[in-house]
This record gives sequence, structure tokens and C-alpha cells, in this order.
Amino acid sequence: MTSTYARGRRGEDLAVSLLERRGYEVIETNFRCRVGEIDIVAREGGDLVFVEVRTRAGGERGGALETVGARKRERLARVAEAYLALRNPAFVSCRFDVVGITGKQMEIVTDAFRLGS
Repeated sequence: MTSTYARGRRGEDLAVSLLERRGYEVIETNFRCRVGEIDIVAREGGDLVFVEVRTRAGGERGGALETVGARKRERLARVAEAYLALRNPAFVSCRFDVVGITGKQMEIVTDAFRLGS
């Protein structure tokens, strides 16, 4: 049996590989601040992309993507604002993508939401 932490770490590694294959440039993983954590910060073209990775062993209780609710989006937005203030990166726009891994299926939701939405 795999621990939730180990499953999450493995999911993040798989997500990094998938994003890189799709042309994203991964800048940073596991950015932490007092507000929370962002799993992956990447660039795609002129976009700065904050990526949340959600992993579930199976879909019996719903898929991994279903676990990103309004509260999670609000927390991610606050962490992203902290990242922007601390790192001051150059970008045209920023967005949030979500990678959901349910069992062996991976799915990316591009532009899942934006700051202030």
C-alpha cells in the first residue's frame, strides 16, 4: 500500500514529465510560503503557469480533478500572489492549470482558472 504522501510525490513527478513533453518549461517545484504551496510553476509561451497536481488511487469516490474546489482555488490564488511578489517574474499573463491523476489516467485542464476569477 502506497502512502498518500508518496502517491502525491509520484504524481508530481509524472506531471512534470507530462508538462515538459507538452512544451512547458518547469521553473520551480513545491514553492512554499506561509500561505501554502504551489506544486509546479512553469512557463508556456508568454504565460506563467501555476500547476496544481491532484492524485487519487482510483475513481471510486470521484476523479482527482473533482477535488479542486473554490477553497482550494482561493488558496492557490493567494500563494500565487505571494510567489509573484517574492520572485517578481516577467510574464505576459498568468494562469492556473490542474493535472489530475486518477489511477493510471492523467488529464491536464489548461487555464482552469485565473487570478481574480
